[in-house]
Amino acid sequence: MTWPEKTLPTTDASEKRSLGAGVFRRCDGCSHTHDAAELARTFEVCSQCGHHHKLDADGWRRLLLDDGELAAWDEHLVPNDPLRFSDGKSYRDRVAALHKKGRAKEAIEIGRGRLGGRDIAYGAFVFAFMGGSMGSVVGEKITRLFERATREELPVVLLQASGGARMQEGILSLMQMAKSVAALERYRKARLPFLSVLLHPTTGGVAASFAFLGDANIAEPKALIGFAGPRVIENTIRQTLPAGFQRSEFLLDHGMVDAIVPRPEMKAYIGTLLQHLTSNRRARR
Repeated sequence: MTWPEKTLPTTDASEKRSLGAGVFRRCDGCSHTHDAAELARTFEVCSQCGHHHKLDADGWRRLLLDDGELAAWDEHLVPNDPLRFSDGKSYRDRVAALHKKGRAKEAIEIGRGRLGGRDIAYGAFVFAFMGGSMGSVVGEKITRLFERATREELPVVLLQASGGARMQEGILSLMQMAKSVAALERYRKARLPFLSVLLHPTTGGVAASFAFLGDANIAEPKALIGFAGPRVIENTIRQTLPAGFQRSEFLLDHGMVDAIVPRPEMKAYIGTLLQHLTSNRRARR
């Protein structure tokens, strides 16, 4: 009996991909299967149940800014390694790896843009860069955002999505809380509006500093917002927390945020707020 010859594989196993990988996405809210391009068109909001999936900084820029255009400020600022921190891999190497992957230069982008035809100073955390953690460069950029907005008399719209202060910079990252809030207080003296938009998640040192200091604090639906995470709090106080604790809806009920705005309505809502908050300023002129 003659056995048929084996056909050798033409591709390596590591190169194989599942049919449809990256083409379809399952909603985390209702498990409906979406075409990935469809979700991208709706800015990661499920058309069936309205669940808001994470939207990256590029998506928010396209959603909020006219033509998605941002004239970036202070892009030359990049993190250093002042403490020579290592947790098995050096902080410097981690940052270099993120730069190589093209995941932005830092955990925030700032600049000048237009929203509904109005010039604004704009900032957005980049969660893909070390969980949007706030190190020295992030604190410096937020400080410069408020300082330049003061000089150019621009309203500030700042989108937060952060795991908090960056542990690799230790006390230097915690110092950014006071530094950025001081810049915000100087900005307030110019009587210009600051709109804080809290995304999922907004936690740690960011939540404990400027995130809740907006003239209006706006949250997206079901975002996790708070200082320590619910599990940490439960383990500390040894009590079961209320349902929905630290979610946007819970914070709205307890007066911590002013409004919950679905993503498709966010640009129009912010535009209306800016119109109201700047009308008195125009009248005085």
